Amino acid sequence: MTKKIIIVGGGYLGAELAKSLENHLDVTLIEQRKAFVHAPAMIRAIVNPTLLDRALMPYDNLLSVGKVLHGKVTSVDESGVTLMDGIRVDADYIVISTGSTNGAAFKPAGDSIDDFRAVITGLHAKLKAASSVAIVGAGTVGSEMAGEISYGMPDKHVTLISSEASLFLQMPPKFGAELTSKLNDAGVDVKFGVRVNNLESLTDPYSGTLELSDGTTVIADLIIPAVGSHAVSDILARLPNINIEKSGRVKVDNYLRPSSFANVFAAGDVASGGDAMTIVAVGRQVPWLSKTFKALAAEQQLAEIKPYEPWKDGKSPLFLPLGPKKGNSFLVIGTFGNWITSAIKGKDLFISKYRKLFGLED
Repeated sequence: MTKKIIIVGGGYLGAELAKSLENHLDVTLIEQRKAFVHAPAMIRAIVNPTLLDRALMPYDNLLSVGKVLHGKVTSVDESGVTLMDGIRVDADYIVISTGSTNGAAFKPAGDSIDDFRAVITGLHAKLKAASSVAIVGAGTVGSEMAGEISYGMPDKHVTLISSEASLFLQMPPKFGAELTSKLNDAGVDVKFGVRVNNLESLTDPYSGTLELSDGTTVIADLIIPAVGSHAVSDILARLPNINIEKSGRVKVDNYLRPSSFANVFAAGDVASGGDAMTIVAVGRQVPWLSKTFKALAAEQQLAEIKPYEPWKDGKSPLFLPLGPKKGNSFLVIGTFGNWITSAIKGKDLFISKYRKLFGLED
C-alpha cells in the first residue's frame, strides 16, 4: 500500500518536496494561501508592481497526482494533522515547513493574496510619493531593497541602517565591502554600528523620525522595517520534547525531526538544523528529504539512511542583487560580482524557474 505523506506549508521547500514525491507517495500539501508568493520578487515589486502578475503563482497546476488542500493546520500528532475547520488528515509521515514571517513589504501578514497585492501596490504609491526612504536592517532583504529602490527610483534619497560594523559579517570581507561600495555609488547612505531606539513597527512601513543610538536622527518620508525573519512554529509547540528558539525555529535532530515523534519532520525556515533562513540555504534539504521519504516508502529503516548534513559552517551560496544589473554573489568557492549575480538572479529573480514548477506559462 502506498505510504501517505502530509506536507504542511507550500513555500519553497514544501512545494518542491511535494512535486518531487507525488509519483512515489500519496502526497497531500496543505497550504493556507491560494497562491505562492515568490518573496524575492516582492522587493522589486514595490518599485515595479507589474511584477505581481508573474510572481504570485496559483497552486492549481503544481501537482498532477498529489493533492493541494487549502486550510490552516491547528494541531499535529503522530497520526496526522487537524485543520481549523475540523478536517482530519492522516498520514505515515508529516513534514512541517511553515516557513517564516518578515516585513510587510516582503511577505504577507495574512492568508489573503488580494490583501497582500493591495499592500504592495499601496507601498509602491507611498514610495513613489516619498523623497526620502530609510530602511532599518541591512540583511538580505534590506540590502536588496536599497539596491532596488536606488536603481528603479534614483531620485529617492535612501538610507540603509545597520547595527553591525559592516554588511554580511558571516561572509568573506570582500562580499560586504563590495556591496557597500556599490550601494554608495548608487547614492545609498549606509549607516553602520547604530541601532534605532524608537522603531514604531517591526513589520509595517510608516513615516517619521528615527532616533539612532549614536545620538543622530534620520527623518524619512517612508521608513521600511527589514529587521529579519521569525519562524512560524506555533503548531509544533505542543509536541513532546520540543525546543523552540527565540527566533521561532525548532531544534531538530540529524534527521530533521523536532520531537520524540519519529515520523514528524520539520524543514525549511522553521527548522534550526544548521542552515540559514534563505531560499538557497534550506533548498539543500529538499533532495535529502525526497530521497529519504522514497527510501522509507520502500520499507527502508531511517537508521539505515545517511543523516542530513547542512551547509558547512552554515555558509550557503548567497545571491544578492542590487537591481537587475549589479550585486554580489558568494558561491562557496569565492565572491563574484555584477555579471554572475545578474545572470543567476538579478535579471529574473528566479521567477521563470518557479513559474515552471507551478505549471504556469512564463
